[in-house]
Amino acid sequence: MSKLLTRDVIVERARIVEAPASREHVPTTVDRSFELPRALYGATVACYLGFLAVMATGLSSPGLVIPMAIFTIFIVAGFGVPALWVRMKPDNRSQQLSWSRFRHEGIATYTGRLGGGEAAVQVLILPVLILLWGCAVVTIAALV
Repeated sequence: MSKLLTRDVIVERARIVEAPASREHVPTTVDRSFELPRALYGATVACYLGFLAVMATGLSSPGLVIPMAIFTIFIVAGFGVPALWVRMKPDNRSQQLSWSRFRHEGIATYTGRLGGGEAAVQVLILPVLILLWGCAVVTIAALV
């Protein structure tokens, strides 16, 4: 199980080795691409903005103009900032996956490797459900 190690025990058993000082500058390599193709980001943004468009047209009211504009700004900023983040310095050699490469190789997720189709469904399921929910709400409101 677990055992309490005092500082004295650690000092007795530890072997401390100094790392040689390196004077070379090693450039930082950062992968900020999230391994997803641009088409998935575009489809996600389109679904969220489509939801707002459906709600704005179906439940139009002068009092909703400002909230809808704010929501639109938040969605554009929420996806625009990460899109800019991919292009930030230090130079980023990684590129977003092309759609064909994404479909062929898939991506690694927390629960394991997913194929392209499975990953696309996982990414798009919530935005599509939200869009369909908006359509259902507007339809119900129109029938009442």
